[in-house]
Amino acid sequence: MKRLAQSHAQRLRRSVGALAATALASGTLAGALALAAGPAQASPVAALSGPAYTFKTLNNSRDLTFNQLLGINDHGKIVGYFGSGAAGHPNKGYNLYSPFHQGNYQNVNFPGSKQTQVTGLNNGHVVVGFYSTQNRADLADNNFGFVDISGHFRKVNFPTSHPASPPVDQLLGVNDSGLAVGFYVDSAGNSHGYLYNISTHHYASVNPGTVGATSITAAGINDADSVTGFFTNAKGAVLGFFVRKSAPHLFILKVPGSSATQPLGVSTHGEVVGFYTVGSGNSAVTHGFTWTRQHGFHKVDDPHGAGATTVNGVNTAGDLVGFYTDSAGNTDGFLAKP
Repeated sequence: MKRLAQSHAQRLRRSVGALAATALASGTLAGALALAAGPAQASPVAALSGPAYTFKTLNNSRDLTFNQLLGINDHGKIVGYFGSGAAGHPNKGYNLYSPFHQGNYQNVNFPGSKQTQVTGLNNGHVVVGFYSTQNRADLADNNFGFVDISGHFRKVNFPTSHPASPPVDQLLGVNDSGLAVGFYVDSAGNSHGYLYNISTHHYASVNPGTVGATSITAAGINDADSVTGFFTNAKGAVLGFFVRKSAPHLFILKVPGSSATQPLGVSTHGEVVGFYTVGSGNSAVTHGFTWTRQHGFHKVDDPHGAGATTVNGVNTAGDLVGFYTDSAGNTDGFLAKP
Protein backbone atom coordinates (compact mmCIF):
# COMPACT_ATOMS: atom_id res chain seq x y z
CA MET A 1 0.00 0.00 0.00
CA LYS A 2 2.94 2.30 0.53
CA ARG A 3 3.95 2.07 -3.08
CA LEU A 4 1.74 2.87 -6.02
CA ALA A 5 3.54 0.25 -8.07
CA GLN A 6 2.37 -2.77 -6.10
CA SER A 7 -0.89 -4.58 -6.69
CA HIS A 8 -3.83 -3.27 -4.66
CA ALA A 9 -3.90 -6.38 -2.49
CA GLN A 10 -0.14 -6.27 -1.94
CA ARG A 11 -0.26 -2.60 -0.98
CA LEU A 12 -3.08 -3.25 1.43
CA ARG A 13 -1.18 -6.08 3.05
CA ARG A 14 1.99 -4.01 3.42
CA SER A 15 0.26 -1.03 4.94
CA VAL A 16 -1.50 -2.86 7.73
CA GLY A 17 -0.59 -1.64 11.12
CA ALA A 18 -3.35 -1.75 13.67
CA LEU A 19 -6.81 -0.59 14.55
CA ALA A 20 -6.85 2.16 17.05
CA ALA A 21 -10.60 2.92 16.85
CA THR A 22 -14.02 2.14 18.18
CA ALA A 23 -15.05 5.62 17.10
CA LEU A 24 -14.42 8.31 14.56
CA ALA A 25 -13.38 11.59 16.12
CA SER A 26 -16.08 14.11 15.22
CA GLY A 27 -14.63 17.30 16.65
CA THR A 28 -13.83 18.79 13.23
CA LEU A 29 -16.32 16.91 11.10
CA ALA A 30 -20.04 17.33 11.61
CA GLY A 31 -21.90 14.06 11.26
CA ALA A 32 -18.80 11.90 11.65
CA LEU A 33 -19.36 8.39 12.95
CA ALA A 34 -19.00 8.00 16.69
CA LEU A 35 -19.46 5.00 18.98
CA ALA A 36 -19.97 4.81 22.69
CA ALA A 37 -17.17 2.90 24.40
CA GLY A 38 -17.96 -0.75 24.86
CA PRO A 39 -16.90 -4.27 23.95
CA ALA A 40 -16.49 -5.21 20.31
CA GLN A 41 -19.27 -7.38 18.93
CA ALA A 42 -18.24 -10.83 17.74
CA SER A 43 -18.94 -11.51 14.09
CA PRO A 44 -21.21 -14.45 13.23
CA VAL A 45 -19.51 -17.47 11.69
CA ALA A 46 -21.22 -19.19 8.78
CA ALA A 47 -20.22 -21.78 6.21
CA LEU A 48 -17.94 -20.24 3.57
CA SER A 49 -20.09 -21.61 0.76
CA GLY A 50 -22.61 -19.03 -0.36
CA PRO A 51 -24.52 -17.53 -3.30
CA ALA A 52 -23.58 -18.47 -6.84
CA TYR A 53 -22.18 -15.71 -9.08
CA THR A 54 -21.79 -15.21 -12.80
CA PHE A 55 -18.26 -13.98 -13.48
CA LYS A 56 -16.99 -11.84 -16.35
CA THR A 57 -13.35 -10.88 -16.92
CA LEU A 58 -12.98 -7.18 -17.79
CA ASN A 59 -9.62 -5.81 -18.92
CA ASN A 60 -8.74 -2.52 -20.56
CA SER A 61 -7.23 -3.33 -23.96
CA ARG A 62 -4.38 -0.87 -23.30
CA ASP A 63 -2.86 -3.48 -21.01
CA LEU A 64 -4.26 -7.01 -20.91
CA THR A 65 -1.57 -8.15 -18.43
CA PHE A 66 -2.57 -6.00 -15.44
CA ASN A 67 -6.02 -4.68 -14.49
CA GLN A 68 -7.70 -4.15 -11.15
CA LEU A 69 -11.36 -3.20 -10.73
CA LEU A 70 -11.79 -1.39 -7.42
CA GLY A 71 -15.30 0.09 -7.15
CA ILE A 72 -18.83 -0.23 -8.55
CA ASN A 73 -21.88 1.99 -7.95
CA ASP A 74 -25.60 1.25 -8.10
CA HIS A 75 -25.76 2.24 -11.79
CA GLY A 76 -23.16 -0.39 -12.69
CA LYS A 77 -20.37 2.12 -13.33
CA ILE A 78 -16.96 0.64 -12.46
CA VAL A 79 -13.61 2.26 -11.64
CA GLY A 80 -10.13 0.79 -11.68
CA TYR A 81 -6.76 1.02 -13.36
CA PHE A 82 -4.31 -0.79 -15.62
CA GLY A 83 -0.52 -1.06 -15.43
CA SER A 84 1.51 -2.77 -12.72
CA GLY A 85 3.35 0.37 -11.63
CA ALA A 86 6.81 -0.98 -12.41
CA ALA A 87 9.17 1.49 -14.08
CA GLY A 88 7.87 2.14 -17.58
CA HIS A 89 4.61 0.38 -16.75
CA PRO A 90 2.69 3.08 -14.83
CA ASN A 91 -0.74 2.80 -13.22
CA LYS A 92 -3.42 4.53 -15.33
CA GLY A 93 -6.94 5.04 -13.99
CA TYR A 94 -10.25 4.59 -15.80
CA ASN A 95 -14.03 4.50 -15.61
CA LEU A 96 -16.01 1.71 -17.23
CA TYR A 97 -19.57 2.79 -17.97
CA SER A 98 -20.90 -0.33 -19.67
CA PRO A 99 -19.13 -3.51 -18.54
CA PHE A 100 -20.42 -5.57 -21.46
CA HIS A 101 -18.95 -3.31 -24.16
CA GLN A 102 -15.16 -3.29 -24.15
CA GLY A 103 -14.96 0.14 -25.82
CA ASN A 104 -16.46 2.04 -22.89
CA TYR A 105 -13.27 2.70 -20.93
CA GLN A 106 -12.68 6.37 -20.11
CA ASN A 107 -9.28 7.58 -18.89
CA VAL A 108 -9.24 9.17 -15.41
CA ASN A 109 -5.81 10.49 -14.42
CA PHE A 110 -4.86 13.28 -12.06
CA PRO A 111 -3.54 16.20 -14.16
CA GLY A 112 0.25 16.15 -14.43
CA SER A 113 0.60 12.81 -12.65
CA LYS A 114 2.85 9.95 -13.68
CA GLN A 115 0.49 7.38 -12.16
CA THR A 116 -3.14 7.27 -11.01
CA GLN A 117 -5.35 4.68 -9.35
CA VAL A 118 -9.11 5.26 -9.22
CA THR A 119 -10.30 3.44 -6.11
CA GLY A 120 -13.89 4.46 -5.36
CA LEU A 121 -17.00 6.27 -6.60
CA ASN A 122 -20.49 7.19 -5.48
CA ASN A 123 -23.84 7.30 -7.29
CA GLY A 124 -23.32 10.93 -8.31
CA HIS A 125 -20.32 12.43 -10.04
CA VAL A 126 -17.63 11.90 -7.40
CA VAL A 127 -14.59 9.68 -7.85
CA VAL A 128 -11.71 9.21 -5.40
CA GLY A 129 -8.27 7.67 -5.58
CA PHE A 130 -4.60 8.55 -5.37
CA TYR A 131 -1.81 9.55 -7.71
CA SER A 132 1.97 9.78 -7.91
CA THR A 133 4.32 12.22 -9.58
CA GLN A 134 6.86 9.40 -9.88
CA ASN A 135 7.37 6.01 -11.55
CA ARG A 136 10.64 4.88 -10.01
CA ALA A 137 12.51 1.65 -10.64
CA ASP A 138 12.82 1.06 -6.88
CA LEU A 139 9.01 1.47 -6.48
CA ALA A 140 9.55 4.18 -3.83
CA ASP A 141 6.88 6.42 -5.37
CA ASN A 142 5.07 9.20 -3.52
CA ASN A 143 1.27 8.93 -3.14
CA PHE A 144 -1.32 11.72 -2.81
CA GLY A 145 -5.07 11.35 -2.41
CA PHE A 146 -7.51 13.07 -4.75
CA VAL A 147 -11.18 13.80 -5.36
CA ASP A 148 -12.58 14.15 -8.87
CA ILE A 149 -15.98 15.86 -9.19
CA SER A 150 -17.20 15.78 -12.81
CA GLY A 151 -13.65 16.13 -14.11
CA HIS A 152 -12.56 18.76 -11.56
CA PHE A 153 -9.67 17.34 -9.53
CA ARG A 154 -8.64 18.28 -5.99
CA LYS A 155 -5.62 17.03 -4.05
CA VAL A 156 -6.52 15.57 -0.63
CA ASN A 157 -3.95 14.82 2.08
CA PHE A 158 -4.45 14.51 5.81
CA PRO A 159 -2.63 17.36 7.59
CA THR A 160 0.22 15.84 9.57
CA SER A 161 3.55 17.17 10.81
CA HIS A 162 5.22 13.75 10.56
CA PRO A 163 4.53 12.27 7.10
CA ALA A 164 6.39 9.35 5.61
CA SER A 165 9.20 10.10 3.16
CA PRO A 166 8.20 9.86 0.38
CA PRO A 167 4.65 10.80 1.47
CA VAL A 168 1.91 8.16 1.30
CA ASP A 169 -1.75 9.27 1.39
CA GLN A 170 -4.62 7.48 -0.34
CA LEU A 171 -8.40 7.90 -0.56
CA LEU A 172 -10.11 4.53 -0.99
CA GLY A 173 -13.91 5.00 -0.75
CA VAL A 174 -16.67 7.62 -0.90
CA ASN A 175 -20.42 7.71 -0.22
CA ASP A 176 -23.34 9.73 -1.60
CA SER A 177 -23.08 12.26 1.23
CA GLY A 178 -19.60 13.22 0.05
CA LEU A 179 -17.72 11.55 2.91
CA ALA A 180 -14.52 9.81 1.81
CA VAL A 181 -12.21 7.46 3.72
CA GLY A 182 -8.56 6.61 3.36
CA PHE A 183 -5.28 6.60 5.25
CA TYR A 184 -1.86 8.17 5.44
CA VAL A 185 1.49 6.79 6.61
CA ASP A 186 3.58 8.55 9.26
CA SER A 187 7.37 8.87 9.52
CA ALA A 188 7.52 5.69 11.63
CA GLY A 189 5.77 3.68 8.89
CA ASN A 190 2.41 3.40 10.67
CA SER A 191 -0.88 3.85 8.83
CA HIS A 192 -3.63 6.14 10.13
CA GLY A 193 -7.19 5.95 8.86
CA TYR A 194 -9.16 9.12 8.29
CA LEU A 195 -12.45 10.48 7.04
CA TYR A 196 -12.67 13.53 4.73
CA ASN A 197 -15.73 15.74 4.14
CA ILE A 198 -15.58 16.79 0.49
CA SER A 199 -17.95 19.75 0.96
CA THR A 200 -16.32 21.31 4.02
CA HIS A 201 -12.74 20.09 3.40
CA HIS A 202 -12.60 18.90 7.03
CA TYR A 203 -10.74 15.81 8.22
CA ALA A 204 -11.45 13.42 11.09
CA SER A 205 -9.20 10.64 12.38
CA VAL A 206 -10.46 7.07 12.42
CA ASN A 207 -8.92 6.15 15.76
CA PRO A 208 -10.61 3.50 17.92
CA GLY A 209 -7.90 3.38 20.62
CA THR A 210 -7.51 -0.39 20.83
CA VAL A 211 -4.67 -1.27 23.22
CA GLY A 212 -1.56 -2.40 21.37
CA ALA A 213 -2.79 -1.29 17.95
CA THR A 214 -0.38 0.83 15.93
CA SER A 215 -2.03 1.37 12.53
CA ILE A 216 -5.36 1.39 10.69
CA THR A 217 -6.61 1.55 7.11
CA ALA A 218 -10.13 2.88 6.50
CA ALA A 219 -11.06 1.32 3.16
CA GLY A 220 -14.82 1.67 2.58
CA ILE A 221 -17.81 3.77 3.63
CA ASN A 222 -21.49 3.30 2.79
CA ASP A 223 -24.47 5.68 2.59
CA ALA A 224 -25.30 4.95 6.23
CA ASP A 225 -21.85 6.40 7.10
CA SER A 226 -20.68 3.00 8.36
CA VAL A 227 -16.96 2.34 7.81
CA THR A 228 -14.95 -0.82 7.13
CA GLY A 229 -11.25 -1.51 6.94
CA PHE A 230 -8.51 -3.49 8.66
CA PHE A 231 -5.80 -3.29 11.31
CA THR A 232 -3.06 -5.21 13.06
CA ASN A 233 -3.62 -6.07 16.71
CA ALA A 234 -1.15 -6.33 19.57
CA LYS A 235 -0.31 -9.92 18.61
CA GLY A 236 0.48 -8.96 15.02
CA ALA A 237 -2.69 -10.48 13.56
CA VAL A 238 -4.35 -8.73 10.62
CA LEU A 239 -8.08 -8.36 11.28
CA GLY A 240 -10.99 -6.53 9.70
CA PHE A 241 -13.47 -4.15 11.27
CA PHE A 242 -16.92 -2.81 10.49
CA VAL A 243 -18.14 0.20 12.45
CA ARG A 244 -21.90 0.56 12.10
CA LYS A 245 -23.29 4.04 12.76
CA SER A 246 -26.94 3.02 13.23
CA ALA A 247 -27.35 1.20 16.57
CA PRO A 248 -23.60 1.72 16.99
CA HIS A 249 -21.42 -1.36 17.16
CA LEU A 250 -17.86 -2.30 16.29
CA PHE A 251 -17.57 -5.70 14.61
CA ILE A 252 -14.17 -7.40 14.44
CA LEU A 253 -14.00 -9.56 11.31
CA LYS A 254 -11.87 -12.68 10.96
CA VAL A 255 -12.57 -15.50 8.51
CA PRO A 256 -12.26 -18.78 10.44
CA GLY A 257 -8.91 -20.44 9.75
CA SER A 258 -7.44 -17.40 7.99
CA SER A 259 -4.03 -15.88 8.66
CA ALA A 260 -5.29 -12.41 7.65
CA THR A 261 -8.72 -10.86 6.91
CA GLN A 262 -8.89 -7.50 5.07
CA PRO A 263 -12.22 -5.82 4.23
CA LEU A 264 -12.06 -3.34 1.34
CA GLY A 265 -15.63 -2.18 0.65
CA VAL A 266 -19.17 -2.10 2.02
CA SER A 267 -22.64 -1.65 0.53
CA THR A 268 -25.48 0.42 1.95
CA HIS A 269 -27.07 -2.86 3.12
CA GLY A 270 -23.98 -3.58 5.23
CA GLU A 271 -22.48 -6.25 2.97
CA VAL A 272 -18.71 -6.12 3.53
CA VAL A 273 -16.29 -7.43 0.89
CA GLY A 274 -12.56 -8.04 0.81
CA PHE A 275 -10.07 -10.88 0.84
CA TYR A 276 -8.55 -13.30 3.31
CA THR A 277 -5.32 -15.27 3.31
CA VAL A 278 -4.80 -18.89 4.30
CA GLY A 279 -1.27 -20.01 5.05
CA SER A 280 1.88 -17.96 4.76
CA GLY A 281 4.91 -17.48 2.56
CA ASN A 282 4.97 -19.29 -0.77
CA SER A 283 2.11 -21.56 0.31
CA ALA A 284 -0.31 -18.70 1.02
CA VAL A 285 -3.53 -18.48 -0.99
CA THR A 286 -5.96 -15.58 -1.21
CA HIS A 287 -9.75 -15.80 -1.46
CA GLY A 288 -12.34 -13.07 -1.82
CA PHE A 289 -15.18 -12.88 0.68
CA THR A 290 -18.49 -11.27 1.49
CA TRP A 291 -19.79 -10.80 5.04
CA THR A 292 -23.09 -9.68 6.54
CA ARG A 293 -24.15 -9.63 10.16
CA GLN A 294 -27.04 -11.97 9.36
CA HIS A 295 -25.19 -14.59 7.29
CA GLY A 296 -21.51 -14.33 8.21
CA PHE A 297 -18.74 -15.03 5.70
CA HIS A 298 -18.98 -16.46 2.19
CA LYS A 299 -15.96 -17.31 0.04
CA VAL A 300 -15.78 -15.80 -3.46
CA ASP A 301 -13.30 -17.13 -6.04
CA ASP A 302 -13.23 -16.23 -9.71
CA PRO A 303 -13.19 -19.60 -11.52
CA HIS A 304 -10.04 -18.52 -13.41
CA GLY A 305 -8.29 -17.38 -10.23
CA ALA A 306 -9.20 -19.76 -7.41
CA GLY A 307 -6.83 -19.10 -4.52
CA ALA A 308 -5.76 -15.76 -6.03
CA THR A 309 -8.93 -13.62 -5.87
CA THR A 310 -9.61 -10.24 -4.23
CA VAL A 311 -13.07 -8.63 -3.99
CA ASN A 312 -12.71 -4.87 -3.78
CA GLY A 313 -16.15 -3.31 -4.35
CA VAL A 314 -19.87 -4.06 -3.95
CA ASN A 315 -23.12 -2.22 -4.75
CA THR A 316 -26.64 -2.50 -3.33
CA ALA A 317 -27.58 -5.20 -5.88
CA GLY A 318 -24.75 -7.38 -4.55
CA ASP A 319 -22.66 -7.02 -7.72
CA LEU A 320 -18.96 -7.48 -6.97
CA VAL A 321 -15.80 -6.19 -8.62
CA GLY A 322 -12.20 -7.14 -7.99
CA PHE A 323 -9.29 -8.92 -9.59
CA TYR A 324 -7.49 -12.26 -9.75
CA THR A 325 -4.22 -13.76 -10.94
CA ASP A 326 -4.64 -16.14 -13.88
CA SER A 327 -2.61 -19.19 -14.86
CA ALA A 328 -0.30 -17.05 -17.02
CA GLY A 329 0.50 -14.77 -14.10
CA ASN A 330 -1.57 -11.84 -15.38
CA THR A 331 -3.76 -9.72 -13.09
CA ASP A 332 -7.30 -9.57 -14.48
CA GLY A 333 -10.30 -7.51 -13.42
CA PHE A 334 -13.67 -9.20 -12.90
CA LEU A 335 -17.33 -8.42 -12.41
CA ALA A 336 -19.43 -10.97 -10.49
CA LYS A 337 -23.24 -10.80 -10.49
CA PRO A 338 -25.31 -12.90 -8.06
